[in-house]
Amino acid sequence: MSNAVVSTNLPLANKRQGKVRDLYDLVLPDGGEGILIIATDRISVFDVVLANGIPDKGVMLTKISTFWFNYFQGKFNHHLVSTDANDIPGISAVDKAMLQGRIMICRKSKVIPIESIVRGYLTGSGWKDYQKSGKVCGIALPAGMQNSSKIDQPIFTPSTKADAGHDENINFEEACELVGTGLMEKVRDESLLIYTTARDYAAERGIIIADTKFEFGLEGDSNEPVLIDEVLTPDSSRFWPADEWQAGREQNSFDKQYVRNYTQELVDRGEWDKEYPAPALPDEVIENTLARYQEAYDRLTA
Repeated sequence: MSNAVVSTNLPLANKRQGKVRDLYDLVLPDGGEGILIIATDRISVFDVVLANGIPDKGVMLTKISTFWFNYFQGKFNHHLVSTDANDIPGISAVDKAMLQGRIMICRKSKVIPIESIVRGYLTGSGWKDYQKSGKVCGIALPAGMQNSSKIDQPIFTPSTKADAGHDENINFEEACELVGTGLMEKVRDESLLIYTTARDYAAERGIIIADTKFEFGLEGDSNEPVLIDEVLTPDSSRFWPADEWQAGREQNSFDKQYVRNYTQELVDRGEWDKEYPAPALPDEVIENTLARYQEAYDRLTA
């Protein structure tokens, strides 16, 4: 099995490291401010980065994001400029070879501090909220819905964008208080339109996009939201096989389900406490996880 890329150390400015991505500042060919987004092979569960990564996971995530950005070209504004590592200035040929296939060079923007979540099915934290109150982020849903039930009209359920810890679900009015009503209405409308466009495309290829998370930014003095970060990957979305969907239970998915299952078994047996140091993944879990990402990509691009 090939080696996983779990860290980078480039001679570029202002390195930031998230759970999965490394970011650097750079200058675009036109002289504008840019950002380099590197999808490493790190993988996390329970907000903990595991000891080993999934080789080529970052490549697969980048391929899926790039597919969607190209599909949306001319339909929605986004920040992607290039995915060619040869366009990164000031790094060695060795680094370019290591990064090829896992980078996005993007226009820099001012991030809107809201996670823009669209839900087409009732699952995850939305299902937990519904069980308690019959609502999701203040939006009332019909009585009698089950885990994984389809929501007749997709709903926009924002959350705070936390620098540390967990994001917190909020209602639309609270989001408006944070960033302004006019901008938030644009973000909501754009999120719902992007989601339904992608949902309909994926449905024709046997994939249910149950929910997803978008991020938006503002470029320069513009007040028009621009789609940023990754988009519609198994890391930011729930992808389910349409032919296996059944309301009333958890669904199989094209994501890190094997990793979640394996680590939860460790927790259940008292072998891990969801804290660092994190366990390493066995080869079987790694191979099965990467195969699910590959299947999602193959279906989307068939």
